Parts: sequence; C-alpha cells; structure tokens
Amino acid sequence: MNSVSPLNRKASLWAVGLMLFALFFGAGNLIFPAYLGQQAGESWFSAMTGFLLTGAGLPLLGVIAIGYSGSRDVQALASRVAPWYGVAFAVALYLSIGPLFAMPRTATVSFEIAVAPFLNESQKIVGLAAFSVAFFGVAYWLSMSPGKLVDRIGKILTPVLLLTIAVLVGYAALNPMGVPAAAQGDFALRPFIKGILEGYGTMDALASLVFSIIVIDAVRAMGVDNRSELLRTTAVSGIVAASCLALVYLFIGYMGATSVSGLGLQENGAEVLSKTANFYFGVPGNILLGVIVLLACLSTAVGLITSCSEYFNRLCPGIPYKMFVVINTVVSMALANKGLSSILIFSIPMLMLLYPLTIVIILLVFLHKLFGGSRIVYFCTMMATLAVGLLDAYKAAFGFSEEVAADINGALPLYNVGLGWLLPATVGFILGCILNAALKKKPKA
Repeated sequence: MNSVSPLNRKASLWAVGLMLFALFFGAGNLIFPAYLGQQAGESWFSAMTGFLLTGAGLPLLGVIAIGYSGSRDVQALASRVAPWYGVAFAVALYLSIGPLFAMPRTATVSFEIAVAPFLNESQKIVGLAAFSVAFFGVAYWLSMSPGKLVDRIGKILTPVLLLTIAVLVGYAALNPMGVPAAAQGDFALRPFIKGILEGYGTMDALASLVFSIIVIDAVRAMGVDNRSELLRTTAVSGIVAASCLALVYLFIGYMGATSVSGLGLQENGAEVLSKTANFYFGVPGNILLGVIVLLACLSTAVGLITSCSEYFNRLCPGIPYKMFVVINTVVSMALANKGLSSILIFSIPMLMLLYPLTIVIILLVFLHKLFGGSRIVYFCTMMATLAVGLLDAYKAAFGFSEEVAADINGALPLYNVGLGWLLPATVGFILGCILNAALKKKPKA
C-alpha cells in the first residue's frame, strides 16, 4: 500500500473530485441549463430543481453505485441480470457515450460555439474537418497515459475551466439583464418534470457508470484499498463533482432566465451563451466562451476515450489499449464531420433506451441487500424496463400514430412525460420478489 500523508491525500481527493467534474462537464452542460433558464423564465428555480436531480444527483448516485456494488466495471454490474445482458448493456453504453455519439459531439459542439462564429458558410466544412483533426489529436495525446488524468485534468484543466466559467457566468449573475420572463410551453405547465427530462440530455448518468471506474482507480492509486474507505473516498469525490455541477447549473440557469429582456427568446442554449457573452464583453466575450467550451469538451473527450478504450481492451485483451485509443479517436473524428444535427438525431433513440435501464440498475444496487441480490429480481425488473425502453427508442426513431400514442398513454401512467418505465419497473421488481420468495420456499426434491 502506498504511503500518502493525510494532507496530501486530502489535496489528492479534491483533485480527483475536480477531475470528475471536468470529465462530466462537456458543452452540453453549458447549453442545456442556459436554454432551460430562458424557457422556464419565472419558473426557472422549479425547473432547475428537476434538472439538478437528473443532471447532478443521478451522476452522483451512479458514481457511488459502482463503489457500493463492489463491481469491477459496468459489465460486471449489469451481469447481475444475466451474463449476456451484462455484455450487451456495457457495449451499448460504451458505444453510445463513446465513438458513436458523445465523443463526436464534443468536437462538433466545441466547433459550433468556439470556431464557427468566426467563419463564413463556405469555410465551415473545411474548418470542421481541420478542427476535428486538431481536437482529437490533442485528446489522443492526453488519453495515451490514463494514469496521468488526475494531474492533467484535475490539477490543470479543471481550475482553468472553473476560472473562465466564473468570469462569464459570475459577472452575468451579478449584473442581470432584467427579471425572469414568463415560462414557455411545458415549462409553464410542469416545470419540475420538464427540468427532470432536460437533465437527461447531459448523458451524465450514463457516463457516471463509466467515469466511476476512473475515480476508483485514482483513489486506489492514493493508497486506499479498504473497501469501506474506498467507498467513502469515492463518494466524497462524487460529492465534490456533483456540487460543482449544481453550482454552475444554478448560475447558468439564472443567467438564462434573466437574459430574455436583453436578448429575446433564443432557439437553443448555444445562442443564449454566445449572445450573452457578446452582450457583456463583446468579441472578447465570444473568445472567452470559446475557451470555456474547448476546455469543457476536451476534458470530457479525454475521459470518454480513456474509459472506452480501457473497457474494450478488457473485453478483447488481444488488442492493446493504445490501439483502441486510435480506433476510438479515428471513428469519433470521422463521425464528427457528419455535423452536430445528425449526431443528435441519431443519438436520441439510444438515449431513450439506455437512460431508464441505467436509472433502474442504479436503484437496484442500493436495494440489493433488501432482496438478497436475487438474480430473478434483477432480471424481472430490468426486462420490464427494457420493454418500455425499446418502445421509447422506437417512438424516438419512427414515431407513433395518434391512435397508438393514445393507447400507450392510457396504458402507461406518466408515459407522455417520459417516465413510462416507472410502473413496469415497479411491477417487475414486485414480481421478481414474489418469485424469489416462492422459489426459496419450494421444497427440494
């Protein structure tokens, strides 16, 4: 066991927590709360409370869940349902937050906000290609030494990121453009529920199951190997990250809510941020925002490349880790050139499938002792959730006729607000517990 003084361990703990914050905090974490603030207006705090549950609370639970479960990775955790399910879920999760969707998005979003405003339309295609090569080139270099992530991200990138965010968001919060305007659309009807659903878009609950492995490895490197101490230290790191996320979300949400009188309603969060930066600081403000987005996206890209490459190296040990870094980087670079809109459109069905599955498996981890860790309970609960997840994915990809949509809304409470999985998951859990109890009482032949 490594000898680490209490003072150095405390400093390292903060560095790990800040590293985790930076891994979570991509450009979407800036865009979504800014847009939410504008749309929610005078109901911004209620909407933000819901957003914090899924945008900060769930990622924290995900980090703690892996430590609490004692599982070595996502596949081992999901294999409590069934071995085939463990592999299928882990592969789908890593591909979604990795080279297929989230990793390309880090490059396209940072390009759209940091670079595209300074280019004309004829330059953007070539500009995106050149930018993606440079962006993923740096991400590739940082990902080649995963053991140095705490030093490179937690001790260097994150402090700079937080400082630049504080300059823009702090100044805007202290000098608001006006008062919050009237809430728009669903934010006027059910701001809390709408906020919960908006928090899904960050994808951080999915990433939490992946980034938690990086955190646990970093904590072990600090000399912590006792399971209870490992869980406590991992939880503290998660709390540091979640607290930073929540604080930044609140300030950005307030900034968005008070910006309507000065900017008018904007189509998306990127425009809110860009025009807010320009409103307060002019062109230097846009440059400052570009720095924030580049740092946020780069740190997230590095975490995703590292996590995905380590997992696929464990799944296919015959292929070296560094080869998977190359594969993930090249695939992400290629898909990034398809553009942000295409990536977002194709990611929604998979997001609608994986999010309920992720939430439910996290909840089952904390209920594990209640039902004795029975595989039957895991299986029944997750299969019921999977059925609704597949339905949600189909709806997102192809849509339903009005008649079919009405039938589903009538059969599944809360389906129309994106929470249709709650009742089936609960029924599956109860059924699993009943079957488990019945099998225990069944006399052996």
